[in-house]
Amino acid sequence: MNDREMSTGGQFMDRGRMNQNGVVQPLLTDLYQITMAYAYWKSDKTDDTAVFDLFFRNNPFHGEFTIFAGLEECLKFLDSFHYSQSDIEYLKQTLPEGIENEFFEYLGNLTARDVTLYAIDEGTVAFPRVPIIKIEGPLIIVQLLETTLLTLVNYASLMATNAARYRMVAGKHVKLLEFGLRRAQGPDGGLSASKYSYTGGFDGTSNVLAGKLFNIPVKGTHAHAYITSFSSVGELKTRLIKHKQTGIMEDLLEHAIHHRQMLSHVLDVSTEESSEGELAAMVSYAIAFPDGFMALVDTYDVKRSGLLNFSAVALALNDLGYHALGIRIDSGDLAYLSCLARETFEKVAERFKVPWFNKLTIVASNDINEDTILSLNEQGHKIDCFGIGTHLVTCQRQPALGCVYKLVEINGQPRIKLSQDVEKVTMPGNKNAYRLYSADGHALIDLLQKVSEPPPAVGQKVLCRHPFQESKRAYVIPSHVESLYKVYWKSGKICQQLPTLEQVREKVQISLKTLRNDHKRTLNPTPYKVAVSDNLYNFIHDLWLQNAPIGELS
Repeated sequence: MNDREMSTGGQFMDRGRMNQNGVVQPLLTDLYQITMAYAYWKSDKTDDTAVFDLFFRNNPFHGEFTIFAGLEECLKFLDSFHYSQSDIEYLKQTLPEGIENEFFEYLGNLTARDVTLYAIDEGTVAFPRVPIIKIEGPLIIVQLLETTLLTLVNYASLMATNAARYRMVAGKHVKLLEFGLRRAQGPDGGLSASKYSYTGGFDGTSNVLAGKLFNIPVKGTHAHAYITSFSSVGELKTRLIKHKQTGIMEDLLEHAIHHRQMLSHVLDVSTEESSEGELAAMVSYAIAFPDGFMALVDTYDVKRSGLLNFSAVALALNDLGYHALGIRIDSGDLAYLSCLARETFEKVAERFKVPWFNKLTIVASNDINEDTILSLNEQGHKIDCFGIGTHLVTCQRQPALGCVYKLVEINGQPRIKLSQDVEKVTMPGNKNAYRLYSADGHALIDLLQKVSEPPPAVGQKVLCRHPFQESKRAYVIPSHVESLYKVYWKSGKICQQLPTLEQVREKVQISLKTLRNDHKRTLNPTPYKVAVSDNLYNFIHDLWLQNAPIGELS
């Protein structure tokens, strides 16, 4: 039994250099990839070579950009690609009878050694029709890679894009935490959501395993269950806590009750209206985490109970040398309640001479989406951090990106897929992609060319054409030209130094800054232009005419 077979009981295994998801293996594919491989083999196409483009046709979420993510996982897959003996035995039982043993021997010897993978850098802004990955190699092996590469790129890029959009609407000064594990599409979906939301610009996750695997900051408070598990202060079995400086044990509840009485006059809230069980729960939690006290304040009533009890416990901790962190609000009118909380903290800071109270963090959760944040911005909220789950990890506004994997060349000959739907016509041949920039540093246009063409030159006029609309064309004189593709895999090994997750995360923000604001705005963004060279335009249309059947009228 090989290493992969021993490891698939748990999802992620240690491959030394990288954490490899044990579920990602050659059998994580569609059956027709393997039946096509047999038909290719039967047709004596084992020596044929092919080029496939992996791209998407439309940007998600009604936006005009996409963040490319998932490249590292694709490279791990190539690195470990091999059909195990148990894989071969399973395929012998599953495929139709009559398939020769020689084919299974052929599969058992397949690796990705002869494959070459070109890609744009992970974390880069990408656009429709521009291949984000280009695969060259023996036809059978590059065909077998299709489904797995698509599943590794589709959700990763969708998730990173969704997270980047949340980051843009929240602004750079507000923290964003991913709270979506319990609502994600299964364990692997939850882990991927945590990883790629961090890539897209989130600051942390509640997912502990994701923190361990990907070194993402892990954050969290407590649930309403903790508050409701206490009904009175009499249930507190531990009330004592060490003073941070003196080390003397003191009664935290006694301090909290004293401050609560004083606060009731300052905040004009009766202690009779507040929950004693909530106070007990907060005291208990503060004793457990005196340096990390973050309390949920909406279990009963934020104004009449939650803020009063939290402030009392926070002041009690202050007496003993500790500083509370803040509160979380998980229901109600978030704009109003956050403003109320900030106003309360400012009153307490002034009345009790504790300036740090002004800086207490206000976290908001409760089914938040992109539109919610935009609305809260308009209402002047005072929220410092959003905890976002369902809408983020399930990408409810658009649950799939729709990447495709199309054959564009075989044995050096271009291939084109035609369709009555022009959007589904592929751009044939082996191509290079370039990003042309204006003098102000913004990206102007992405240009696809045949690999045989010289790259566009800085300061030289380039004719850029819409791939399918003859009248749409423009000259561009670039101030900077970026070649988008790098060779990431060749001769059985990774050819580039892979960035860390932090570096990919930084790349996302750097890449987004190259776009004009009108491309990034939420409402009616300006489409970013993708063009082909004049040479490629003529090539596409000549091939189209050669392959399109000629109708007959009668």
